[in-house]
Amino acid sequence: MVIDSIEVKNFRNYEMLSLKPDENTTILYGDNGQGKTNILEAVYVGSTSRSHRTNKESEMIRFGEEEAHVKMFVKRGVHSSRIDIHLKKNRSKGIAIDGIPIRKASELFGVVNVIFFAPEDLFIIKNGPADRRRFLDMELCQLDKIYVYHLIQYNKALIQRNKLLKELEFRPKLIDTLDIWDAHLANYGREVIKRRRDFVAELGSIAGPIHRQLSGERENLRLSYEESSDEEHLEQAIAAGRERDLKYHNSGIGPHRDDICFSLDGTDLRRFGSQGQQRTAALALKLAEIELVKRRIKDTPILLLDDVFSELDSNRQNRLLGELKGIQTIITCTGLDELVENRCRMDKIYYVAGGKAEEKREQNRGQ
Repeated sequence: MVIDSIEVKNFRNYEMLSLKPDENTTILYGDNGQGKTNILEAVYVGSTSRSHRTNKESEMIRFGEEEAHVKMFVKRGVHSSRIDIHLKKNRSKGIAIDGIPIRKASELFGVVNVIFFAPEDLFIIKNGPADRRRFLDMELCQLDKIYVYHLIQYNKALIQRNKLLKELEFRPKLIDTLDIWDAHLANYGREVIKRRRDFVAELGSIAGPIHRQLSGERENLRLSYEESSDEEHLEQAIAAGRERDLKYHNSGIGPHRDDICFSLDGTDLRRFGSQGQQRTAALALKLAEIELVKRRIKDTPILLLDDVFSELDSNRQNRLLGELKGIQTIITCTGLDELVENRCRMDKIYYVAGGKAEEKREQNRGQ
């Protein structure tokens, strides 16, 4: 799987941009604030229809403009696809695959598989549960269309149930309708929990050995899915929590409250791990994600690395660089010296400044 080209119009600080990544490694370098991350964001939007850093689509539209356009040409084996995303300030976005509009953004999932790795991902373990749930949802949505369906239906039921919980304070006669939303929440939530738990188990089986290598065979990392209720007893747990939910006007039980537990030799890494241990585990998690996606799709994902090398020591840098072979990778950085020193492959190099990306053909490539 490779991206042949990406074109953007009025996206972030770019009036127009056309970029052809190499099939192996492409470097985007330049000072901070010039638009390197915006290019990676455009690739991510073209792959998932969503940004990795904002839920407000209007923020991605260039200042003073009403619309933005992202166009990507993608090749998977002998099959090529064109993806068009139209972002509109005051209307819903438009998405087309090979010129055919699609009604649901979820239909785009799986056309391209992309893994985004940014410095903030190194803090995923010590951040709040919402970040870890988002990580699960974004990866599973790219890999599992059945999961997408159940997650969408679960979130719809959750919104309606929470709305009803607020209304019941003023319209108590509606209490009987709460049973309907309890049943919907349980029915869809069971499938969300099951698929998340299986995913975390598979991810953990890959991350454990990787972490052993990164820690010099000194520490054992274990991942587990932490449920507010298991799927078999979800409906009973929702019913048991009804009094609390009525009091606080929100739903306290379900996969929207779940988390991933990281333990290091039996100790909760989220609470008691050092920053170095948490970073090592986060890198192991990302490396495991790459391997898991390879296994699931029987192909290689697109890897986007946003200035992560500056946050890693040489040992961790070398381990990450070892994963780049055979994967189309786009890397952002402020300078090339560190990449040259680590013999990072640099098949194509673009200098990014002021909303423009210029290919630099005279640079020395790594081996």
